[in-house]
Amino acid sequence: MNAPLLDVRDLSVAFLQGGRETIAVDRVSFSLERGKTLALVGESGSGKSISALSIVRLLPPGAIATGEALFGGEDMLKVSDGALRAVRGARITMVFQEPMTSLNPLHTIEQQIAEILELHGMRGYEALRKRVVELLTEVGIPNPEARLGAYPHQLSGGQRQRVMIAMALANKPDLLIADEPTTALDVTVQAQIIALLERLQQTYGMAILFITHDLNLVRRFADTVCVMQKGRIVESGDVAKVFETPSHPYTKALLTAEPKGDPIVEDEKAPIVVSADNLRVWFPIKRGFMRRTVDHVKAVDGVSVTVREGGTVGVVGESGSGKTTLALAMLRLIRSEGPIVFLGARIDGKSVAEMRPLRRDMQVVFQDPYGSLSPRMSVADIVAEGLTVQRPELTLDERREIVARALTETGLDPATMDRYPHEFSGGQRQRIAIARAIVLEPKFVVLDEPTSALDMTVQAQIIDLLRDLQRRRGLAYLFISHDLRVVKALAGELIVMRHGKVVESGPAAKLFAEPESDYTRALFAAAFREKPALSDRELP
Repeated sequence: MNAPLLDVRDLSVAFLQGGRETIAVDRVSFSLERGKTLALVGESGSGKSISALSIVRLLPPGAIATGEALFGGEDMLKVSDGALRAVRGARITMVFQEPMTSLNPLHTIEQQIAEILELHGMRGYEALRKRVVELLTEVGIPNPEARLGAYPHQLSGGQRQRVMIAMALANKPDLLIADEPTTALDVTVQAQIIALLERLQQTYGMAILFITHDLNLVRRFADTVCVMQKGRIVESGDVAKVFETPSHPYTKALLTAEPKGDPIVEDEKAPIVVSADNLRVWFPIKRGFMRRTVDHVKAVDGVSVTVREGGTVGVVGESGSGKTTLALAMLRLIRSEGPIVFLGARIDGKSVAEMRPLRRDMQVVFQDPYGSLSPRMSVADIVAEGLTVQRPELTLDERREIVARALTETGLDPATMDRYPHEFSGGQRQRIAIARAIVLEPKFVVLDEPTSALDMTVQAQIIDLLRDLQRRRGLAYLFISHDLRVVKALAGELIVMRHGKVVESGPAAKLFAEPESDYTRALFAAAFREKPALSDRELP
């Protein structure tokens, strides 16, 4: 039998800090054949990415890797630096989770792809430019010649990830390491990227090491899977076999960790907390020396929405569809046109000062718990910040008592309130963000992608928490997400947006069962189909 392309044997990675040794990867072994896809799955901190980074010796300072990582018969852990440089970027390449942190914001797309080609031997401006255009065409960038001079911020999230894939494929690699390549993308773009990787894999015959916490993508895309927990592989084998008859309790827990349960049944007679009618948010496009307005970006164009006490309205659609802009307008954080009624009174004409007393009744939880919490403030200060502004009459002890109750209600130990965000996991940080939102006992909460950065098991916990808080407090939610499985578990009403307009809306159960528009059907197919038949060009 032919030897596997990649053969990892007893790989261990330890971090030395302050004289203490922490084991991140513990005697991991797996192999990958040419043209096949192996998925490493597990929660954050399970050792997935560290295992992959070890193969190409991209570990952070203080890390020590032992064992073997045989690639084409050579141990990558022991080859010389020169031999390793010849392999990295040529025979082994990587695509990371967030392209905006991987692409240089100061260099054009052409410069960044051409640099990869130059580093591995290609010369000549015309030859480089021709190959860059070929690569951009291959990964599905429309009108690639016009995009050569574009910078990363001028591309959409899906286009940036396609550029990263073009860079990874520039030298026709034997092995592509894809580390959470679709986590930050909408479900339709996810489906396009997965279909693209499958097509390119067939074209190049390359092996793919696919790292993810999304088990639905593994089911669709991978041939074999290794389940990791606390640095060890607890189960491995053929994807169909592992998913159908898992043997390890942790694998079973992962497979059953999808958000479950039904949304809280909305009372049609419940008071309306907030509503907007024919809401518009248009951003002017100005050109010329006099900066005259020549057109508008219609971010939100004639959207109506009603959120009742104890009810959840889900807003779904691709990036750029206007979901977050709609929410910001309803919170009066950006200018808009059209009536907005909150707790029975018009607020669309109110000034910043007039809105301040109402802020305690409207709160928001953001997508990224890493970025939305100040690293310089303790948890107590973060959660109590709103109390300091809205209820200045409270003493320090009274504030801390209220903070303790909010932390307890969100499943956190009040004894940890004097710690800082970096001392908590991602799921715990999102609970802190939720505690900050509910501490003022609001009536209306905007949840803007609150689970997309979290593992499947943590997602399920957060959805259960949000549902429980809503049941006990009668909270009205506007829930924005590209994860339709999460929306299905929480939202009673659904709005599907595209290009600033409502494609269709109504009871969520009815829309999920019988979507009327082609766009909604494609959106749902991308989220729920187990084996996608869509090519990366078939989505509307």
